[in-house]
Amino acid sequence: MSNQNFKEKIAVPYAEALIDHAQSLNLLTESTKDLSSILTVISESRDLQILLQNPLINGVIKKEILKQLFENQVNTFVMNFLLVLVDRRRISLLHNIIQKYLELIYALESTTIAELYSAIDMTEIQQENLMQKIKSMTNSNQVKLVIRKDTELIGGFVIKIGSKIIDASLAGKLKRISLYLNTN
Repeated sequence: MSNQNFKEKIAVPYAEALIDHAQSLNLLTESTKDLSSILTVISESRDLQILLQNPLINGVIKKEILKQLFENQVNTFVMNFLLVLVDRRRISLLHNIIQKYLELIYALESTTIAELYSAIDMTEIQQENLMQKIKSMTNSNQVKLVIRKDTELIGGFVIKIGSKIIDASLAGKLKRISLYLNTN
């Protein structure tokens, strides 16, 4: 079994338990927002990732760092969850647990996650129109648009929805023209 499958197998029960407990406390929306912001902080800080994954660093130190970072920023329910993960020596899987939690929440709410790669910034109106198109394409209630800037596209955009890719970029068109010319 690969390491990623192992991490995912461990992350699923924690994510499901977190959803169940958040629902019972009526804190699902707030917990989702808090966990999304924690995931952003973890993703942007390589030092924090290394610290949380290092088994040689004492749990007390990890708890203190997590408290300093998040105690007044997130709900006490979420903070207690982080401390439980430290106690159970699962804090190294926090990134995986939050990702699995968000996947389950989005499936529960019928939300589609679409990644948008664009050479330039899109206006709010363009983003809203794009989200409406994606909603109609996927028959989902909501669309979460993750925007990433990619200057290699030259112009246009690429949308990834799960395993489906819609390439409306200038670079993609040039590649298709090149492929067509090379086959003839």
